[in-house]
Amino acid sequence: MEIALSILAFLLGTVVGSFLNVCIYRLPEKKSIISPGSHCPHCHTPIKWYDNIPLLSFALLKGRCRYCQKPISRQYPLVEFITGLFTFFIYFDYGFSLTGIIYLFFIYALIVISFIDLKWQIIPDVISVPGIFGGLMASFCLPYLSFKDSVCGALLGGGFLFIVAYGYYFIRKKEGMGGGDIKLLAMIGAFLGWRAIPFVLFSASVMGSIIGILWILFQGKDRNFPIPFGPFLALGAIWVIFFPGSINLFLFY
Repeated sequence: MEIALSILAFLLGTVVGSFLNVCIYRLPEKKSIISPGSHCPHCHTPIKWYDNIPLLSFALLKGRCRYCQKPISRQYPLVEFITGLFTFFIYFDYGFSLTGIIYLFFIYALIVISFIDLKWQIIPDVISVPGIFGGLMASFCLPYLSFKDSVCGALLGGGFLFIVAYGYYFIRKKEGMGGGDIKLLAMIGAFLGWRAIPFVLFSASVMGSIIGILWILFQGKDRNFPIPFGPFLALGAIWVIFFPGSINLFLFY
């Protein structure tokens, strides 16, 4: 029974991932995520339900549109698989609980934000700003997170990056960090509390630096090549959800 429920959680997650792909594709272009229905981005032909089955349809169609034969972005199955995987892990850790549901929606939002930031280098306010208030409200339901901790987390996360961004601009006279990252870390702080902020920032900075160095070495980019910071903040936040003890590495009291 438990194995069946775990598989069901993964499959439901891939279905959600299919919807997240719609959000990733349409939100930056300010298009409705409700209508029109799914269609090929090349020939705009509506996609039949049997060509829209998560993971399976991509494999059966060999990554191409049935009608125009243009390639389908590998982002689609990747997002579906990642979403299914995190849904499975949340169920494994939290079961069908209110805490698990809250963390799932938080992770879903982080997935959308990360892929939009990777492609467009923007973080849509339509997700991060409501997410801040969502985190504050979630504090009344999440164990080990008080409303006070949530407020302090939002203020510390957003405030710290605001100071860093303003200081960088003051010294270099150019923007080094966008306002989207500031609001994203405020959202993360609202969901995870102020104690998580040091670890999330540290882990994101380390991962971003490593990826940046590798990008420069193997892709021939210079040091000024912009690398989105949002996905690394998201990874740090997700790590805290599954390994909450990690935040103690930076707390000395």
